[in-house]
Amino acid sequence: MRVMIVGQKWLAAELLGLCLARGDDVAAVSAPRTDDRLAAVAMDAGVPFCQVAGRLTAEWVPAGVDVILCAHAHVFVTAEARARARFGALGYHPSLLPRHRGRDAVCWAVHMGDQVSGGTAYWMDDGADTGPVAAQDWCWIRPGDTPELLWRRDLAPMGLRLFGQVLAALDAGQMPSSPQDPQLATWEPAFRAQQLLAQSP
Repeated sequence: MRVMIVGQKWLAAELLGLCLARGDDVAAVSAPRTDDRLAAVAMDAGVPFCQVAGRLTAEWVPAGVDVILCAHAHVFVTAEARARARFGALGYHPSLLPRHRGRDAVCWAVHMGDQVSGGTAYWMDDGADTGPVAAQDWCWIRPGDTPELLWRRDLAPMGLRLFGQVLAALDAGQMPSSPQDPQLATWEPAFRAQQLLAQSP
């Protein structure tokens, strides 16, 4: 599989390691900063690196890519960029989509007192976390959990597993895809901004 990885931090760096271990051809890696963990691992492995923040456009996607993998990637992947990859762009969202669409899904799940959370690998489209589901798994939110603890213990490792699961399906000639149910969808704004608004006089 010829892949491009877009993202940052632990999840993206581990995904790069997974792809290299699988024998995938990693055509390029993109992170928002050159001092990010993903950038360091890519440079050590000799993988081509580009610094892109905010918006990934078609000119950054190498020719012949099968799939763009977006791990902890706070970027918009344009339709033209997705079209450059045979299967499009596969993202990971740390919630049971369509619940908790939005950037701070883990914070809102804990804040709202959810007892169950999960992660979703999904095919990206022009919407915010609205694309078809490729794979999904769940976990408990335990008493005393913080967003950071839940992410590190369950949701980040789950994302890596789900990426691996979908890549294995693509290897086998399958492209799992199920539409999200819009009747179950929720969306929340940036958590910190919402908290500041609530505290203002």
